[in-house]
Amino acid sequence: MTAELHPDIAVLEPLLGTWSGTGTGEYPTIDTFGYDETVTFAHVGKPFLAYAQRTSSTDDGRPLHAETGYWRIPQPSLAELILAHPTGLTEVLEGFAAPNMPGGDTLIVDVRSSSISRSASAKEVVASERTFEITGDTMRYTMRMAAVGQPLQHHLSATLTRTA
Repeated sequence: MTAELHPDIAVLEPLLGTWSGTGTGEYPTIDTFGYDETVTFAHVGKPFLAYAQRTSSTDDGRPLHAETGYWRIPQPSLAELILAHPTGLTEVLEGFAAPNMPGGDTLIVDVRSSSISRSASAKEVVASERTFEITGDTMRYTMRMAAVGQPLQHHLSATLTRTA
């Protein structure tokens, strides 16, 4: 028996499922790179979505990044992402999740870090921002960050498609 989606997160329903696609990363301290990505959003009937993300290099398939966490809607239109990274970082990002217009077919999620913690061995990341646009079976996103002495700037962009 499948749990019904909790009404508090109904706005996030377009995210449910598994998504795959490709993206590009860049930052002043690294070489530009391409990546393949798979993201899964699931629920158990509680007021959150469980989130898992994995990327690998388009060059040779080696693993690049992973993160896991939860997406919440604690009040109408307010979005919270709680994420953990295997690199020793945790993030809380807050912003909004809403259709692009009343009755619109595109979900916009725009969040900014309100808290970033790191282990002693993790690289310094002081701010991050993410913007997602979901229309039907297509998800586009960008990610910006301020890290390792660099100001807030573009880091990642990708287009993912919902898989069967």
